[in-house]
Amino acid sequence: MEQRMVLFKWMQEWGLNVYMYGPKDDLKHRLLWREAYSVEEAAQLRALVLSAQDCGVEFVYAISPGQDITFSSSCDLALLKQKLRQVKGFGCMAFAILFDDIEHTMCPTDKEAFSSFAHAQISVSNEIYQYLGEPPVFLFCPTEYCGSLCYPSLSTSTYLTIVGDNLHPGIGIIWTGSTVISKEISANSVAEVQEVIKRRPLIWDNLHANDYAQRRVFLGPYKGRPTSLVSKLQGILLNPNCELEANFVPIHTLGTWYKCSLRATEPEELGPDKGAESRPTYCPKEALRLALADWVKEVNRPLNPSRQLVKEERKGGPVLQPSEEGTLNGKVEPGTRSPEVKPGSQVCGNTLTESPAAGETTPLHKGPDVSVRHCPVTVDQGHTARESGPQSAQEAPSRGETGLAKTSQLADTFPNLLKVVGGPSQSAEERGHGPVNARGSQHPILSQDDLRLMVDLFHLPYEHGEETACRLREFQWLKANTDCVSANTKTEGQKAEQWRTRAQAFQRWCDGIVQLYWQFMRSSNRAIVYDLYPYLWDIRNTLLVVKAFVMWLDGRIEKNTYSFNSWMNCFQWCRTTSAPVVLGTEGDPWIYRGGLVGEFQMMLPVTSSSELFNQPPPIFPTVKTYTIRPYEQKDKRALYTMCFESHICKSQKKDDATCHPDLIGDRFLGHFLTLCPDYSFVLEDDHGVCGYVSGALEAKAFLKGIEATWFPAMQEKYPKPTALESLTSTQELMMFFHRKIPSFSDSLLYHFPSLIQLDVHPKMSDPSEARNLVICILSALKANGSQGVFCELRAIDKKGLEFHLGLGFLELPGAEASSPQEVILGRLL
Repeated sequence: MEQRMVLFKWMQEWGLNVYMYGPKDDLKHRLLWREAYSVEEAAQLRALVLSAQDCGVEFVYAISPGQDITFSSSCDLALLKQKLRQVKGFGCMAFAILFDDIEHTMCPTDKEAFSSFAHAQISVSNEIYQYLGEPPVFLFCPTEYCGSLCYPSLSTSTYLTIVGDNLHPGIGIIWTGSTVISKEISANSVAEVQEVIKRRPLIWDNLHANDYAQRRVFLGPYKGRPTSLVSKLQGILLNPNCELEANFVPIHTLGTWYKCSLRATEPEELGPDKGAESRPTYCPKEALRLALADWVKEVNRPLNPSRQLVKEERKGGPVLQPSEEGTLNGKVEPGTRSPEVKPGSQVCGNTLTESPAAGETTPLHKGPDVSVRHCPVTVDQGHTARESGPQSAQEAPSRGETGLAKTSQLADTFPNLLKVVGGPSQSAEERGHGPVNARGSQHPILSQDDLRLMVDLFHLPYEHGEETACRLREFQWLKANTDCVSANTKTEGQKAEQWRTRAQAFQRWCDGIVQLYWQFMRSSNRAIVYDLYPYLWDIRNTLLVVKAFVMWLDGRIEKNTYSFNSWMNCFQWCRTTSAPVVLGTEGDPWIYRGGLVGEFQMMLPVTSSSELFNQPPPIFPTVKTYTIRPYEQKDKRALYTMCFESHICKSQKKDDATCHPDLIGDRFLGHFLTLCPDYSFVLEDDHGVCGYVSGALEAKAFLKGIEATWFPAMQEKYPKPTALESLTSTQELMMFFHRKIPSFSDSLLYHFPSLIQLDVHPKMSDPSEARNLVICILSALKANGSQGVFCELRAIDKKGLEFHLGLGFLELPGAEASSPQEVILGRLL
């Protein structure tokens, strides 16, 4: 409720005037459409209508009865009228009836009463329209609401032709463009639609909708729609992101786009003398600059997750003033800083309307019957972006169901949930500081450059920001040109130097994203932190892995992939340049999940494995910084110390604490660091090493190396105990080097030729960092030809077993472990 009211104020300041209410989390909007609102629900909805009207925003109530209505039933029709009459009693004077994302079928009773599905919908819609007194704003969403859903085509669609010929001319028809999420909407395509439906369409624009992609958010500017469209439309409904705070730039730039479109028509009214020179041209980059100038002030306001000012500012802290930025191209003067927009809000021509939470929509501009001088522009944030196909409604998750959006819900219950645990080692002079919180610590100030980088990372469905797209291409180049720095290269030339220079630049960019995450998480505006944290956490985690892998490629990739029996040379992944930048291909944006994060993951050798990558962010996040990198010889002492601490914590045996300082490290890790150091990664936090993962590309050769070189050295270092009975725990560890080397069956090693071992400090509570280590080692092993890995875990280690099973490992019951207390888990690559 509070977010919607903020949205109405944004709309008022940005010149948008229509808000469509149709949230998926309101069951009485769609699933339970027959049921009237309770007294409590009615009071809330009435307050929402009045708030919109106070801001000059037209509140449009949408209802979706299409899933189970019997069109010929007088009972269903009476219930529909009763429901809308109740809403009209709240002061609502604008309505919409939606028949999107439903089957093209009718029950036997309806088939007897109506000649077609279209006639059934038209009959109900016309009757409701007249029952409500033919309101100035009444919208109809057809089942064929975009070009890709028209059968057999737009111009020959029998359904749309019937709708255009028989739907009351005072009812507006909603259209999303050539596809559900249209990259561009041209004037010619609108003219084609108008010819079929016999009226100007109202565009329902899903450009920024993210309810179909749980791991994507779109912060980019409004683009791909010429300003000349306004005169050809009844309105525009912008369906924004699920998260309110993510919509500042999309809706702000929509307002700028609309102002440009209005001013473009003024010279014609004033006469030819003031023509072309005074016509503004909408430029998405310039509109983005203006939006960022206002957003940076909003982002740095000390707000609680509920968007209430923190105690310090309410007592008299500095008040941010509207932006004093110049006009757009010298012609359009953007409104001053507006209130924040909430997910589900819609923007209209003269006023910004709040898009419905998870299913609400708002028209962009209204027709001539609306008491507004020009067509209104609307942002619809609550309605789900539709996917093509009859099952799209079931396939696309609704806004209220997305996993990434749940952090905002936690914020209302635990307003102080996000606590600062650590940060990068950076001096106060190197970063800006914002307000001081109750504990006396300073919050960093996010700059326009920081926000521009965020917009670049999370741009639009069909394109990345310029810098981000460049970095994707750079990673593709680095992996395609590893031959010049491979382990087999005897002489290095200019190309190897070029590779390392570009790799270092790429690593610095990754570090910059991690730094952005840290600054963002420490922001005093907790409202935006809770809304955008899951997306930044996702990209930060992915880039930690990508950076570590790029570092590993230098000098460790094999020029000629190992020939592991029947799958010889199957994994020449790094010798090909065919890996696409996904958004450069044709297809709807939901085909490729994950956006930027997904594309980076697809270019790793393990690709975009759902078990490895599709993990929710921690419920209790911190800003503690982590780094993953390949093992170096200097890390051995720190790793041994960590192994010692981890073992003592797990075993809780006093005798172990007094053993030789190297014993535990030699027993569990030394053989990996000595025999195959190239397959080890180190995890560090602010205090030093806190985890590692090690592997052996060919476990059979690795075990032979242990027997031939490692065990003899250890037997000399740790003499065999004289008394073999009643051994202490320390003596048991020493006896490991004096027993027969463990062996594994040829069948196991054929399918799972590589061995891995993972350990993190017991005090670490976030499993995502351990998962990142596993992704690194799996990528390294697969890059050099492995087709599968296995590991040994103690049967009583329930946490470890659960963790590995969650990453796609499976217990191999037929495989014989090195001891009865161990089990073997395997995973194909």
